[in-house]
Amino acid sequence: MTARLALTLGAAALLSAAPAAAQTPPAPTVPPPAPLPAPAAGKAKFAVHGGLSTRKARYYAPGQVVIARGRVQPYVAGQVVTLQVVRRNKVSMRIRRAVRAGGRFRFRFQVGRPGRLRLVVRHAATAQQVAFRARDRRIDVVSWSAGEGSRGAHVLLLQRALAKLHFAVPVTGYYDSGTTRAVIAFRKTNGMGTSGVADGAVYHKLFRGHGAYKLRYPKAGKNGKHVEFDWSRQVLVLAQKGRPYRIYHSSSGAPATPTVFGKFHFYLQTPGTNAKGMVDSNYFIGGYAIHGYASVPTYPASHGCLRVPVPNARQIFDWVDIGDPIYVYV
Repeated sequence: MTARLALTLGAAALLSAAPAAAQTPPAPTVPPPAPLPAPAAGKAKFAVHGGLSTRKARYYAPGQVVIARGRVQPYVAGQVVTLQVVRRNKVSMRIRRAVRAGGRFRFRFQVGRPGRLRLVVRHAATAQQVAFRARDRRIDVVSWSAGEGSRGAHVLLLQRALAKLHFAVPVTGYYDSGTTRAVIAFRKTNGMGTSGVADGAVYHKLFRGHGAYKLRYPKAGKNGKHVEFDWSRQVLVLAQKGRPYRIYHSSSGAPATPTVFGKFHFYLQTPGTNAKGMVDSNYFIGGYAIHGYASVPTYPASHGCLRVPVPNARQIFDWVDIGDPIYVYV
């Protein structure tokens, strides 16, 4: 084949291939992916509940359950928050909880031995919400006891807790004779002996808000106003609106001169001190009365009356009205 013939054939081949190449469609253009939405902002706050508190701190007894409740704003579905319990700069407990509808979350945990704890609530960053951390909270786990002559926050909190349960107690931060009487009444109410010292067992019960007196006749009297005396516990209770109003240490008749049992109504009140040393007396049948007296032991010791400490006698006298019912029972 000559050179001229070869060139002619090659050119013909190129001309025949060109139309085929021109018929191939171009590759489609793929649009870039849409950018992901930015994670939502976030913040949280929470509070702790239970125990006893001052303006500066909240206290719990060893082994007590702590509840922490809070809220995340804004609420984003599918998020989780973590509680860290920090003791001496070391995380001693870590709990994860889902954020519920409305942004709410709740933690419940039990504290251990005495010491100061820092509670940290945080949210790790996700594609849906940024990282954030709530303001830390501090709690103190304490093992307290107190007696007459003590003073301070632990006494103030003891008095507040007793007053909240309606035991007659001064709230001063100083452990005086009135506080001793209130602790005796609390102990007798709860079958904890008759000591006037607030030991760990007393504090443990009060930290939990336990130990209230349960009325036997909550609906008695007009608008629930009446008096109850529980002989088995030697405790006198002024009641109104279906719950205790004040609870007092008291002493009833000795075995040789027992107190009468039953339902009675107050019919006579005599203020001041009479010849028998009875102070601000409230008579409910015959010569039987509630009255103040110099000696009010923790056991039945009177001539049949219901003795109360002299400092409490006027409070009771001013509260009782003629015609109010009183129930004396075992």
